[in-house]
Amino acid sequence: MFLFEVVRCLDKAKVKYAIVGGYALALHGIVRATIDVDLVIQISKSQLNFLEKALNSINLTSRIPVGANEIFEFREEYIKTRNLIAWSFVDYKDPSRVVDVLLTENLKALKVQKITVSGQKITVASLKDLLRMKELAHRPKDLLDIESIKAKLK
Repeated sequence: MFLFEVVRCLDKAKVKYAIVGGYALALHGIVRATIDVDLVIQISKSQLNFLEKALNSINLTSRIPVGANEIFEFREEYIKTRNLIAWSFVDYKDPSRVVDVLLTENLKALKVQKITVSGQKITVASLKDLLRMKELAHRPKDLLDIESIKAKLK
């Protein structure tokens, strides 16, 4: 499974991360169709470099022609002037294999938990943090997720 492959490569590279988005909701018991793996990392130059090398090791390549050092140096400018909220990686031989790294969030600000699936421990953002992120994004596809998370938190 692609999620397990991503988690294993991140763990091996010592990337500090949490799964967010559709997979995180599913791991919390809120099923929603998704293809890409969304994650948040601890924003630092070294963590971005570890992340890039880890994802490259499983044939995922940055969709934009910049690397970890540029993302670190110009992150705020990219967010403000180019609306680059996620750094996307894709396997061009199998475009269904996509990882989006949210640049607007920092792992240091999230509460996380470990969820074990088929013997694999996966670090996932808390439901409260997922709710906050969905409310901030406020895209049409997030509205149902918001209601589902609120119902789960009751």
